[in-house]
Amino acid sequence: MLPVDPDVEPRRIEVPTATDGVVPFVLAGRLHLPLGDLDVWWLDSYGGGVFVPVKDASAGRATYGGGRYLLDTVKGADLGGSVHDALVVDLNFAYNPSCAYDPAWTCPLAPPGNTLAVDVAAGELIPPE
Repeated sequence: MLPVDPDVEPRRIEVPTATDGVVPFVLAGRLHLPLGDLDVWWLDSYGGGVFVPVKDASAGRATYGGGRYLLDTVKGADLGGSVHDALVVDLNFAYNPSCAYDPAWTCPLAPPGNTLAVDVAAGELIPPE
């Protein structure tokens, strides 16, 4: 379990999608991992939820080019045990977004604060052709 550092400048991003319109996210905090920091986003619409995408140095080679999802609680993609100021984080559970499998989907991808400069040799790799 990693604490969420709430000391971040407030920021909002709006991601246009082909199927859900504009999906708004608000920066909620930051996770400090040994490999680097990752922004924690709050889905500021319908079900709400924590969203932590990750794009590492292997993107486009061994992993999906747009990054993967580490946590997406609105879809139930979390490891449970989360409390209000900490999250269960395990890079082995990083998975490809829907748009990695079907171009009909438009997915929120990892913004700059969710990019790691190192390869993460864990989680789901590029989908088979």
